[in-house]
Amino acid sequence: MNPRDLLDQLLHPYESFTALRTEFGPVSYNERGKFWEVFGYDDVLALASDHETFSSDGSPFAEYPEEMTKGQSVLTTDPPRHRQLRSLVSQAFTPRAIASMAPRIAEITNDLLDQVARQGKMDIIADFSYPLPVIVIAEMLGVPSKDRAQFKHWSDQMVVSEYEDLSRDNVEEYNTRVRTIMRRTLDELYDYFRQVLAERRLRPQHDLVSALLAAQIEGDSLSEQEILAFCSLLLVAGNITTTNLIGNALLCFDEHPEVMEQLHARPELIPQAIEEVLRYRPPALLVGRYATRPVEIHGRKISTGESIIGWLASANFDPAQFPDPQRFDIGRTPNRHLGFGHGIHFCLGAPLARLEAKIALSILLERFQHIRRERLQPLETIHSVFIMGPRHLPVTFQVRA
Repeated sequence: MNPRDLLDQLLHPYESFTALRTEFGPVSYNERGKFWEVFGYDDVLALASDHETFSSDGSPFAEYPEEMTKGQSVLTTDPPRHRQLRSLVSQAFTPRAIASMAPRIAEITNDLLDQVARQGKMDIIADFSYPLPVIVIAEMLGVPSKDRAQFKHWSDQMVVSEYEDLSRDNVEEYNTRVRTIMRRTLDELYDYFRQVLAERRLRPQHDLVSALLAAQIEGDSLSEQEILAFCSLLLVAGNITTTNLIGNALLCFDEHPEVMEQLHARPELIPQAIEEVLRYRPPALLVGRYATRPVEIHGRKISTGESIIGWLASANFDPAQFPDPQRFDIGRTPNRHLGFGHGIHFCLGAPLARLEAKIALSILLERFQHIRRERLQPLETIHSVFIMGPRHLPVTFQVRA
């Protein structure tokens, strides 16, 4: 088993991410990628939390390609700008705003399951876990859900990793190709949302785009680039997080079919089951930061401006934090996983992703039983080192009487 192989990571997360930690030690320098890596819980937590030492904004330290400088977002800024941006956009994710979406999420979930109920089979990703969040986010932004196929294409392109295969000899050539794809994708995304912004300036509506156009931070309006960056981030991150959370949940449940019946009998356990999925098969595998000053980690000296990767998935299997980390345990308490990150960059859309997954899984298990993965079709994984989840997940099922 190769601990860096994407399919091995998806199928055998404990073995793969434990192997990363044991093979490379607590901190390691990746010669091919030219970055540092940390694997243990405490070190990854510090990397995600200490924004004064580990910056999310690499622009002062790295020569960013053009496609990565098209407007800053909450993901790539530090305080004070990060605090200003997050306080503004988080208004769309207040507890009241999230709770108000529940009936619509349930309606979309039932509509999607209605379309496959008579077939006795479906692709969990294509038929269910992908369209659900895309429709929700499209409606939040006020854009047609008919464009979701295009959204899917853009999302897939944006998570292609520059270091998808670290065994490649032609890393620079590969990186150039990936950057070209990202530049083209961002151009298309921004052109799309520029048209939406132009329409909303003329005819404001009750949607997030109109709210962002009207919003101000300490008397200043958001720039068009900042709005475009946030819309693109929301589309990509919001779609991928929920899609893979639901898909990874079904993989975990398929490995433990007794859990599905337990959750059907006691749906109140679904939220804590989701937390264990976030620990065991998190949608996002890592966080990236830049050292703002010389720092030493386990005796290794990291210079100012060097890039550091923190493996969230490896931290989630650290036995110093999680007893019996190899066990998928929906009753695990406490469960301080790092599946949504930590600190000021804790996933802004986490409450929405949790709500979507809770409603989707509750209704799925209420309506269908004997849900089993079709093993005649080889499992494919998303081609990204940043994201973990199946590209397709064909299952069979029976409708409950």
